[in-house]
Amino acid sequence: MVSILDRMRGRANPPAVPEAEPEEEIFEEMTLQEHLEELRSRLLYSALFVAAGFVVGLALTLRVLRIMADMTGRPDFVLISPLEGFATYMKVALYIGIAVAMPALIYHFVRFLAPGLTRRERRYLYRALPFVTLMFVAGVAFAFFIVIPRGLSFLAGFGGDVFRAEFRAQEVVSFYLTLMLWIGLVFETPVVIFLLAKLDIVTAQRLASLRKYMIILILVAAAIITPTPDPFNMFMVAAPMYALYEFGILLARIA
Repeated sequence: MVSILDRMRGRANPPAVPEAEPEEEIFEEMTLQEHLEELRSRLLYSALFVAAGFVVGLALTLRVLRIMADMTGRPDFVLISPLEGFATYMKVALYIGIAVAMPALIYHFVRFLAPGLTRRERRYLYRALPFVTLMFVAGVAFAFFIVIPRGLSFLAGFGGDVFRAEFRAQEVVSFYLTLMLWIGLVFETPVVIFLLAKLDIVTAQRLASLRKYMIILILVAAAIITPTPDPFNMFMVAAPMYALYEFGILLARIA
């Protein structure tokens, strides 16, 4: 309709109002066949990166096993089956290969998810990738050099008057892997909180209001993750977890 002011100004039609830009796309249209092809391609690339990392792992395995043995306070590991030494060697090499290939694995996983994300979500996710890798590596290093040696020292000395500690290589490797994985994931807390705040899913105020509940949850999680029952080692895990949560709240405030 033409307004009275427009008639007074001699305009037959009101000024054109620019149309609002359409909402950003929710996802990229892909057929089922295209999704399957994309999945096959990403899995193939991931397998190639793991294979390359496995070759690197073969060269580093003996050194890593020696470090593990030194941290247990024992000169070597005990083998109770003919294939245990070989199987453990291959397993450690594979784990090293996966660790070396982890940045590429995360990248291809995100690329596979990208068609189902908005442009804004993809932008934040891509920018977070280096920090995801960095924080996971920091968590793994914290577990490897600080938490696990103290835990093994406690376990090796427990009941020393009655028990004689002899560690199997396979069990020590599983022990290391489990703790490094969980603590590495825990170290992702600030990155996850920052992304959720950026996407307006959580707020710093809401996270701060949940602080007392998170303290209880952190203590329970630390008790589960920590390999020993003594409070000192549990504190060694719980303190960084709480610090990471507070750091996440700080990041959420500036998101």
